[in-house]
Amino acid sequence: MLAGLSAALGAGLLWGLVFIVPLMLPDYSGAMLAAGRYIAFGVLAVFLARADRAALKRLSRADWIDAAKLALIGNVVYFAALASSIQLAGATVPTMIIGTLPVTIAITAKLTSQDVADHGLPWSRLLLPLIVIGTGLMLVHGQTDDAGDIAHDARYWSGLALAGVAVACWTWYPLNNSYWLRRQPTGLARAWATAQGLMTLPMALIALIGIALWQWATEGTVDLAGPRPGTFIILMLLTGLLASWLGTLLWNRASHLLP
Repeated sequence: MLAGLSAALGAGLLWGLVFIVPLMLPDYSGAMLAAGRYIAFGVLAVFLARADRAALKRLSRADWIDAAKLALIGNVVYFAALASSIQLAGATVPTMIIGTLPVTIAITAKLTSQDVADHGLPWSRLLLPLIVIGTGLMLVHGQTDDAGDIAHDARYWSGLALAGVAVACWTWYPLNNSYWLRRQPTGLARAWATAQGLMTLPMALIALIGIALWQWATEGTVDLAGPRPGTFIILMLLTGLLASWLGTLLWNRASHLLP
């Protein structure tokens, strides 16, 4: 239990980067940030795959399809929605919405899980922790100074809608990721993180091509590096290594050990 909690906490701390980067790079769209982050993640996974080649060779075609689904929904779509949400609505309210994930994951796991350890946990044991989490979220984020001014702003409501999409993606992702890991022998946490990185790379490259085509069609020019290429590249490498690969590795470890 302690090892699982430590791994989950470490993953959460590393994932804090994803809330900061969109604010540090406001001139880059959420789609561009997602493409950059996951190209970095995928390239790193290519180099890291050498260390995990024995475990990766044991993965079946169905396993790679599962990795692709997890990469698409839990990585690309989730982060594009989250980054766009923060840029449209600011960090406070989208962060609060994302902060409901412990509640949505626990309730969804209870309702849908086939695992006895999850499905058999009585509501009486879940209720108090969920109330405490919900109360904490309201206390921390209950007041926003600019809420009255932006309540009717279309950008703001679009941002909240995208935060809802991000919550849906990351309610689905950890449950399905955990179900896959529990069907496997222990010791695959790192290899499974690398596998998801490998499957994310082609998706991110396709997204980058789509962004380039969109820029050409709407602006008549292509500028993927943006106004701050050095900062952009450094932050994408950091989020690719820390928030994506290492964060996923720690989360996989926690998924093996915790309900």
